[in-house]
Amino acid sequence: MAHLRDAWSPGQRLRSLRTVAYWIFTLLVAFEMMAGGIWDLLRIEYVRVVLAHLGYPMYLLTIIGVWKIPCAIVLFLPGFLRLKEWAYAGAVFNYTGAAASHFLAGYAGGGSPLVLAAITLASWRLRPPARQLAAPEASADQRAVQWVVPILILIVLFILSIVFLPKGPPPA
Repeated sequence: MAHLRDAWSPGQRLRSLRTVAYWIFTLLVAFEMMAGGIWDLLRIEYVRVVLAHLGYPMYLLTIIGVWKIPCAIVLFLPGFLRLKEWAYAGAVFNYTGAAASHFLAGYAGGGSPLVLAAITLASWRLRPPARQLAAPEASADQRAVQWVVPILILIVLFILSIVFLPKGPPPA
């Protein structure tokens, strides 16, 4: 047994630890998404009470619940790398939105969603290379254009948003 332990280099041990941590964090995220989706769709008393306290309509449970379950599933499917990115983003939006809702409503449970958001980010960051999208390489000129053009577009969109501000209430 000592022979096997000595055969592992520090790099191999780190990769193994990283893989184990990835799967633990991913299991936690997927379990919470699956359980949360089922709880939302079943509209159990716990989520109904929390939603009512936060001031949201009950139909929101159906919308959120329907999206949580595919999120949990796609995290385990091989391939579908772009879809996994969307699933991770959706989970982070869900958890940070829940935390903001809790804090803004003065509800005591606001820290838990932030912990889940951190676990989600850890799972995303620890993904093995086979579960990551490859980043395209860009030259220095391309990188400058990649930053300047979107910034200019955002400035124009901001100005247009101000110019087209509606006056008065919406039409009846």
